[in-house]
Amino acid sequence: MGMITRVRGRVRANSFGVDKERTAQSVCLLSAILLLPYCPRGPLPLLPAPAPALYSFLVLPVVLSANYRYPVGTLKTLIETTIAVAKHTWSPLSRSLLCLYGPIDRAENLFLKMKNLSVMINQLVFFILADKVLVPPHQRMTCLYTLMFYNVIAYCMGYIKELIEKEDWTPYVTITERSRIKHLAMSATKIVLEWTKAVTFAITVTFMLLVFGLEQGLQNYKPSIMYTTITWGYYSATEKIFVDMFLPILNYFQIEALENLENLYAPVILRCFTISMSMIFTLILVPISPWKFILIAGYLNIWIRIKELVHYHGAALIAERKILNKYRKATVEEIDKFDDVCAVCLFGMIKARITPCHHLFHADCLRQCLKTSDKCPMCKRELKFD
Repeated sequence: MGMITRVRGRVRANSFGVDKERTAQSVCLLSAILLLPYCPRGPLPLLPAPAPALYSFLVLPVVLSANYRYPVGTLKTLIETTIAVAKHTWSPLSRSLLCLYGPIDRAENLFLKMKNLSVMINQLVFFILADKVLVPPHQRMTCLYTLMFYNVIAYCMGYIKELIEKEDWTPYVTITERSRIKHLAMSATKIVLEWTKAVTFAITVTFMLLVFGLEQGLQNYKPSIMYTTITWGYYSATEKIFVDMFLPILNYFQIEALENLENLYAPVILRCFTISMSMIFTLILVPISPWKFILIAGYLNIWIRIKELVHYHGAALIAERKILNKYRKATVEEIDKFDDVCAVCLFGMIKARITPCHHLFHADCLRQCLKTSDKCPMCKRELKFD
């Protein structure tokens, strides 16, 4: 009886293995048949709108789960071999691609260094994207008019800011800082420049009043509220004068999660906003716009800006966060125990970082001290981590 039982067990095991392999092959063949309607010449692309989505909802989960439950042994071996060959050939291929990408990378870095030109091109490309998405087809192009008006507003804001922050109102330039002898040529140049700025500002304000107040010359320019809001948000997130205003606004709110690193978070937040807006509008236009325009818009407003974010602003923020993350955050009880006061700036602490020698500091205060020394600002012990 024992021998018969063992023989039956072996037969069942062998038959089960054969049946499982055959089942896997049948599942693979059936999956190929079920996926045939997705071919360009298949019936699925020609059906009305709900039919393809319903077919995909019903068929794809079954196909994926069945192939996961019964994988074909030969196919699995083929996939593993393909992955191994790809890993082996990736290293020389990546080096070749980097050599080919080298001149393009240098050109992109040069483009990013020309900030005024690169920002203006990004603004123009985004405004064209907004035109294609938000402006009806029967209306004329409004992006150039919009960009011109926003530049006028930015110039006026810059001139007003310059007048507010100006400390030296004298029209004369002295030969040296402490002498009273006037430099005639430089004084005349300064007077001419100041008067030119004032006259230009007056003409600009008059132009804006005529255009916006009296509605002269705006018969064909009628942007919607959504178009104005989105384009103005993008413009203010990229134009220098408004970008400089964003940091004081961020400092005013005193967001605890930023840990006094607003000067590093501000450019990252603005870049993420502009990249997201460009990505949304580009994806919307993928089915209806020419592929050349989509590639140009994606390259200029998404790829290059992501590269700038990763290599410049994001890298600086990650480096600072990496230094601060070595020091754990202090609990509320620990902050209360140390009288709520930072030993560096002598201001109260809501959040703090604690050193290995059990001293508490603001994250920004500790970061500034670590730039000059690797010792604790209070006890002067070397900050070591076990």
